[in-house]
Amino acid sequence: MRPPTLEGLCRHNVKETMHMSVELPVPISLAGRTAVVTGGGGVLCGYMSKVLGRAGAKVAVLDLRAEAAQAVAREITADGGTAMGVAANVLDRPALEQAAAEIERQLGPPDILVNGAGGNHKLATTSKERLEPGDLRARAEGMVTFFDLDPKGVEFVFHLNFLGTLLPTQVFARRMAERGGGVIVNISSMNAFKPLTKIPAYSAAKAAVSNFTQWLAVHLAPVRVRVNAIAPGFFLADQNRALLTREDGSLTPRGQTIIQHTPMGRFGNPEDLGGALLFLCSDRASGFVNGVVLPVDGGFSAFSGV
Repeated sequence: MRPPTLEGLCRHNVKETMHMSVELPVPISLAGRTAVVTGGGGVLCGYMSKVLGRAGAKVAVLDLRAEAAQAVAREITADGGTAMGVAANVLDRPALEQAAAEIERQLGPPDILVNGAGGNHKLATTSKERLEPGDLRARAEGMVTFFDLDPKGVEFVFHLNFLGTLLPTQVFARRMAERGGGVIVNISSMNAFKPLTKIPAYSAAKAAVSNFTQWLAVHLAPVRVRVNAIAPGFFLADQNRALLTREDGSLTPRGQTIIQHTPMGRFGNPEDLGGALLFLCSDRASGFVNGVVLPVDGGFSAFSGV
């Protein structure tokens, strides 16, 4: 018997599609799903936790700060959802395993994992955008050049962003693999596409997250666990607010440069991430989407600067 040709398969699928009733994939419901969000006590991941709760998922808000996680969980429950706040360090596997056991006991095994924990460190940040010859000869007091970066600071950034994605995935995605399905959404960054000046470790660590997303998508595909990432552009949050805005709300020079290179002419709002997150979490909306890094950046990655 001859194997089916691609043309034959396409004709078969077209015939089936012609007789299928069509339902729009939105609005998206995640009812009956359990979602774990690391870094869920922060501004952006806190919002994503609340979006998942509004979509019907039972949400475990996981953060290093217990009070921050519990505050977001209370907002979800006040909105009619089901949530719990969990304190755990994403770099502490025993703590993650303890959290996983408690989450499964209260909410059930995880179906969705959002790896949102991450950040930068001042010890892995240069003082200036570019090195000038004079910086090596007569360095100003307190100046940090590339050659002065503290390895401990660089190590912290890589651990938090990369290992802080890998370890929760090992803990929470194992149950997904055992049950034959699940969704992982990693949080990368525009820095992964175009490294920003002054923050080499953070840019490189987020590039590692993007690469890991693609690797993991291939690795887990046979057990029906989809892995994608969101790469936010520039959103005002606690970590970068002082770098991008002054106390009076006006833009710093760095903030002005970012807006000038963002075609939509503004910073992102947390609400701008909700649709992308729900799309990637929904098997109905994105069931054949796997291994992508989705920019949510107002056109930043499409703009050459001229």
